[in-house]
Amino acid sequence: MNKYIVVNKPENWNISLENIKVISASDYLTIPHFSTLKKARIFNLCKDYSYQSKGYYVSLLAEARGHLAIPTIKNLVDLREPVLVKIVSEEFDDLIQKSLKGIKSSEFTLSIYFGQNVARKYTELSAMFHRHFQIPFLRVKFIRTNKWNIKSLKAISEVEVPEEHKESMREFAIQYFGKKRYDIPKSGNYEYDLAILVQNNDPAPPSNPKALKRFAELAEKMNFYVEFVGPKDLSRLSAFDALFIRQSTEVNNEAYAFARKAQQEDIATVDYPDAILKCCNKVFMAEALENAGIPSPKTVIVHKDNKNSVIEKTGLPLVLKSPDSTFSFGVKKASTVEEYEELVNGMLKKSELVIAQEYTPSDYDWRIGILDAKPLYACRYYMAKGHWQIYNWDARKKDDRDGNADCMAIEDVPKKILEVALKSAKLMGKGLYGIDVKEINGKPLVVEINDNPNIDFGVEDGFYGDKVYTEILKALKTRLEKKTE
Repeated sequence: MNKYIVVNKPENWNISLENIKVISASDYLTIPHFSTLKKARIFNLCKDYSYQSKGYYVSLLAEARGHLAIPTIKNLVDLREPVLVKIVSEEFDDLIQKSLKGIKSSEFTLSIYFGQNVARKYTELSAMFHRHFQIPFLRVKFIRTNKWNIKSLKAISEVEVPEEHKESMREFAIQYFGKKRYDIPKSGNYEYDLAILVQNNDPAPPSNPKALKRFAELAEKMNFYVEFVGPKDLSRLSAFDALFIRQSTEVNNEAYAFARKAQQEDIATVDYPDAILKCCNKVFMAEALENAGIPSPKTVIVHKDNKNSVIEKTGLPLVLKSPDSTFSFGVKKASTVEEYEELVNGMLKKSELVIAQEYTPSDYDWRIGILDAKPLYACRYYMAKGHWQIYNWDARKKDDRDGNADCMAIEDVPKKILEVALKSAKLMGKGLYGIDVKEINGKPLVVEINDNPNIDFGVEDGFYGDKVYTEILKALKTRLEKKTE
């Protein structure tokens, strides 16, 4: 994808950046070549975004031309909207008060350059404002009465950056636009830039290192530039065309923030924030499966008023799940009434609702990978050694934490298993899902719908090999190409 930094005077922009051209606002607005250009990302760094200014028209025409502009017209309007500023001030009041605690004066100015501030203690606060307004150079003024409040927000130009801040600002620009994965200049002109989100020390990473390496190798053959990014790189996401999430997903962690920002900025994504919201909440899943008539283990949504009548519906043993449990974390088995009462009371202290399911033991669970409503792979996950789940996080030996797995051709999966998996994925919409199905007495029971399912080298690719990786990359490319049609 073509990338341009648009400024008022290119001669004043003395930062050299690879594969990004610096052009003037006048050129972008008036030269016919730019009006017909396809697949372009425009970084609008004009000195003025006011209504009918050059900066305003750069973002406006970028949108009309089908280019991806940062900031968008919506971002520029948001900046002038007092109600939105008030909402941000109220929603992040705790962060504002915590960040500015200790400042003695009654006024404070925060200068944000590409989502960062020269003082590290304001990193989180700066990232929050950048996430909401997407303005490259932003100045926020605060005033303190009984507490700190936002007095004003203003987009500033490069010439308004104080001399003592310019070195840091240039470094922030290099980080924002730069590519950190390569030690040497990349060769060739790639069509799209792909960010793969991973997290160091992830307790249950959805892809092992060999799989991540294979994704990168195959993506580059498909004309993607690939960079692995981490949770702290959210402010840099705007520099990419596509996002593939390969860290554990929860509503309250960075993966959701990345997915949400990608959606806001029309960045092609696997997977969507809606998928994370729905799949990470077992309460939603239980209701959705029941309403769709999809068979699943007997399930009760437990709350303080019905907790004493659960056992008569599910029997014992039963399984208790926290609403946001993933990878068997927050999933417990109660074999006696006493165990049940102890576990459910503890869980209800943390959540208003808990899921209880009948215990359905089996030697293995089916896992059907579904990508955009089509089957991608089929596996059988066997229970961990001496345990009733696939994962046993309490196992003394690391090798005993999970069971074995085998992979097979999709056409060899029993028809009833495949049908119920496809029907389940349809509830969540387009995306990448892993549907867990038990087969009990010949009947399929859907246990889980997983967003961000495992793609591990040597497991999920065991039958189809590279096709598992390339199909996901093709799905990202399809999302990108649909935007330019």
